[in-house]
Amino acid sequence: MSGVISFCVMARKRETTLRKFGRSLAELRLEADLTQEQLAERSGLHPNYIGDLERGERNPTLMTLLALSDGFRCPLSELIKRSFT
Repeated sequence: MSGVISFCVMARKRETTLRKFGRSLAELRLEADLTQEQLAERSGLHPNYIGDLERGERNPTLMTLLALSDGFRCPLSELIKRSFT
């Protein structure tokens, strides 16, 4: 039974983390005065994927995070720091 409970706790933490990252991504995009389409173009990602990330529906890979930092023209550490501090 504890395995099921651990899985549920981890699933909730994953959802919370992805939503938190998505909110900070959207805030950073708006602060940069970019549309989802503009950020997608600058980062080489699809606009729908940007929306999925902002809603916390996708779990970005390291390569996606690097593409986003390129799109924002900021260090990857800044994206992470803004999301989790």
